[in-house]
Amino acid sequence: MLSTSFLGKNFSNPIVLASGILGLTAANLKRAVDNGCGGVTVKSVSKEARTGHPNPTMTSTEHFFINAVGLSNPSVAEGVKEFTKFKQMTDAPLIGSIFAGTPDEFAEVAEMICEAPIDFIEVNVSCPNVSKEFGDPFAYSIPAVETITKKVKAISKVPIIIKLTPQAWNVAVIAKAAENAGADAICAGNTISGMVIDVRAKKPILHNKQGGVSGPALFPIALKMEIIMKEEGINNLEEIRGVAHL
Repeated sequence: MLSTSFLGKNFSNPIVLASGILGLTAANLKRAVDNGCGGVTVKSVSKEARTGHPNPTMTSTEHFFINAVGLSNPSVAEGVKEFTKFKQMTDAPLIGSIFAGTPDEFAEVAEMICEAPIDFIEVNVSCPNVSKEFGDPFAYSIPAVETITKKVKAISKVPIIIKLTPQAWNVAVIAKAAENAGADAICAGNTISGMVIDVRAKKPILHNKQGGVSGPALFPIALKMEIIMKEEGINNLEEIRGVAHL
């Protein structure tokens, strides 16, 4: 009864592991499936390996989780090896998530990740934790989202999902631009920037000071994001997920 179809791919249920620290190895991805996920999203991978931010990188309360892992990953080439192993273990849908510093690099990484038997590409243009390195997320810019969408769509062998941010003031307009540029779906959405203070030390807990907020606190924001998009006539919406993008 819970089975569903998304962009022509069947999921045993609509619960999908969001992109994050559980998505780097075949074993962890398989564990997510074994524990009930209908599909999984890999941790966002880049052209070159990244170490990410120094610790502490995460903390939580009963109401939210906040992280500033900094998009650490072993590179798309290493990721392809693990994602291929995963598909040898199960036929559960696999979403390959990518990020890059330029539109052309997005296309390069998309071509490389298609060497693995992924079912979709999630194009992460909205991570809030690396602005010091990359500037504001591409998801704030209509021209940037259009360009990246077109370049990835031209090279991808599978449907592409553009991952946007609830922090963009004109998110529905940006989503429509992505859809018109060829996106097969929109992921609504990523984490939202926040900060937690250690009141005794009188400074932020995270080394990066700010991080991405997810968990229960993000749900009403993500829900509003979906409703706004639907009101604006966005047709290709990916189901809301409990996003914990690391």
